[in-house]
Amino acid sequence: MKTVQSTNARTGEPLGAPLVAHTPEQVDKAAEAAALAFAGWQASAGGQRAQLLRGLADALEADREELVTLADLETALGPVRLNGELDRTAFQLRRFADMAERGVAFERTDDPAVAGGPPVGHPAMVRQRVPLGPVAMFSASNFPFAFSVLGGDTASALAAGCPVVVKAHTGHLLLSIRVFGLIQKVLASLNLPAGLIGLVQGGGSDVGVRLMQHESIAAGAFTGSTRGGAALQAVANARPRPIPFYGELGSINPVIALPALLASKGADLAATLAGSISLGCGQFCTSPGVIVLIKDPASNAFVQQLTTALAAQKPHAMLTPGMRQAFDAGVEHMVTAGVKPLLQEVGNAEAPRPFLAQVDAVHFIAKTALREEVFGPASLIVWADSVAQTLEVLQAVGGSLTVTLWGADTETDDARALVRGAMAIAGRVLFTGVPTGVAVSAGQQHGGPWPSSTQPMTTSVGDAAIDRFLRPVCLQDAPAWVLARQGRPC
Repeated sequence: MKTVQSTNARTGEPLGAPLVAHTPEQVDKAAEAAALAFAGWQASAGGQRAQLLRGLADALEADREELVTLADLETALGPVRLNGELDRTAFQLRRFADMAERGVAFERTDDPAVAGGPPVGHPAMVRQRVPLGPVAMFSASNFPFAFSVLGGDTASALAAGCPVVVKAHTGHLLLSIRVFGLIQKVLASLNLPAGLIGLVQGGGSDVGVRLMQHESIAAGAFTGSTRGGAALQAVANARPRPIPFYGELGSINPVIALPALLASKGADLAATLAGSISLGCGQFCTSPGVIVLIKDPASNAFVQQLTTALAAQKPHAMLTPGMRQAFDAGVEHMVTAGVKPLLQEVGNAEAPRPFLAQVDAVHFIAKTALREEVFGPASLIVWADSVAQTLEVLQAVGGSLTVTLWGADTETDDARALVRGAMAIAGRVLFTGVPTGVAVSAGQQHGGPWPSSTQPMTTSVGDAAIDRFLRPVCLQDAPAWVLARQGRPC
């Protein structure tokens, strides 16, 4: 019998008794229960979907005190951050409830018949969407509410008409189990099948791989490391009938700061950037891992200001001992690859210290190891000779969730080139502020070219996240009773 153990993130001590990992048979049972729930849920009205999503949001808020306390023990993220994240999670559940009630999943294109022969003439056609089916959702470590059991993937899949089977993250097992208990109560109160939202748990990759391989699973949604996401994508592609896999993976999120702006606002920008690098102990997929500067006295001054501001930051403990070990190893890997440390202090057993280093653009472009994400409070300054070389740095990065451009407010040839280069590799381009903080909104795009995500045409945050779990279907010369359903699947 395999077990998994919850731990106190601050002390590394066990929390509670070991938990039994799900067997392959139990994983299969959860997938089969989701498949049984699919027929009814895909045909459900928007109002019914909205009722469930709002009920789940209410349940989270009603149990806030216990949930936040438990989450803090398992993640060390602190009650302020965790209360804010719970608020965000409830907000996005209700936002997708509103979308479901408005019939977003049922939107269609009506293309009336045109008399005559082709190519001008054609039959009556309606293009609408149908839900894919049960979704395997993999919880993230760094957002125990917003990207976990009832996070955005679950909310958007349910709003689309898809059941969900959640793979609990081992970094917050007890929290996941408690949230799942709330889910089951809400499902029962609404007379919905328990299998509509399932939960499986286990260490290693056995449980997740088994879930992705089950014939009832129609899509996968994942937030985590590039290595883990690539492995699951390979599983999805190797199935007898491959399925879509929506992975939000690693990203180094370049920040490009032009000298003219640094000359006037360098100190303020340094303080803002230092806070972003150390926010949440750097455990954000949008943490700024690379800072591209063009050689200039203002850039030199900015580096000194940033080093001072970052040295004053005091990151909290990382989510798990394994992540702390990976952070230390990642920093050492960067040093071995030839960077020059500017700030490298030894942290204590609980929390790391911020790391800042610098390297020239030629070396950065040549060394693949320098373009790998270091998950934690670390950032690398890359020195470029010109805007042209800055663009070469962006091309070397290859794919990122975000690129931030400071100082491109006036249209020039250089500004156009930088915006064009940033848009070529990123899902979101910022002109002010910092990349940490991802709004749940209609215009959000959280996903970019590989290695930042597996499906750059989609987003895992914002209203368009629902599109991942809906497939277009054309109905040609459909009878009146089908059309009367107004896009709602049978």
